[in-house]
Amino acid sequence: MNTPRITSAFAKAESEKRGAFVAYLTIGFPSLDESEKAIDSVIASGADIVELGVPFSDPFADGGVIRSAAYEALRQGVTIDHVIALAKRVRERHPETGLVLFSYYNLIFSKGLEKFAAEVADAGIDAVLAVDLPLEEREELLQVLRPHGIGYIPLIAPNTPLERVKESEAGLENSFLYVITVMGITGARAELPRDLAGRLDSIRAVSNLPVAAGFGISPKAQADEVCRHADGFIVGSALVKRLAEGKEPCLG
Repeated sequence: MNTPRITSAFAKAESEKRGAFVAYLTIGFPSLDESEKAIDSVIASGADIVELGVPFSDPFADGGVIRSAAYEALRQGVTIDHVIALAKRVRERHPETGLVLFSYYNLIFSKGLEKFAAEVADAGIDAVLAVDLPLEEREELLQVLRPHGIGYIPLIAPNTPLERVKESEAGLENSFLYVITVMGITGARAELPRDLAGRLDSIRAVSNLPVAAGFGISPKAQADEVCRHADGFIVGSALVKRLAEGKEPCLG
């Protein structure tokens, strides 16, 4: 079974009196090789956990930046198999960094769940996040992930009731709650909702898992503000945008 790298990442960040940095990258953008180098860069710049975004043809939860990156990766023929193989190489170089496979469920299901779980475990991936898999239908995936010690990351929407938050984390280990900060799609924003702090405080009060906030977070000042009320922060679009501009992926 995998060591609890995600749990350890949040514990380490807490011991250092900071929020855990979760970095999302679209794998295959600008190219497969460049996205692998970008993972090394974000880890060198302080990322505790890296979400490996599998390119998908209909990424309805994503804004223009990540959508365009996914389309370019698909144009180059990047598949979920490439992402898993890349994860295995990354794991060899970064034995302590948390790795999350970030995908849409159709790609996972199409591989065959048992085969998928075995390959993910062999690659050293710690957890899976399936964007479009609702709480009521996730058990078939969890049943194949658990024997391999692979965690599952639930998404918590801005309007998710607290009772459902508790249901979403039930039975999960080596995981965190991905709390979506805004209604709508991914993408950096100049301001985050005024009620976000209270929302995060309420979720932390009922949760046994670490809470990480994502969608819209870009400059470090925003991340620092979020982490006054959360255990970690997630940055994706801002990092992918920097790659699109030919820059190093790092916090602004």
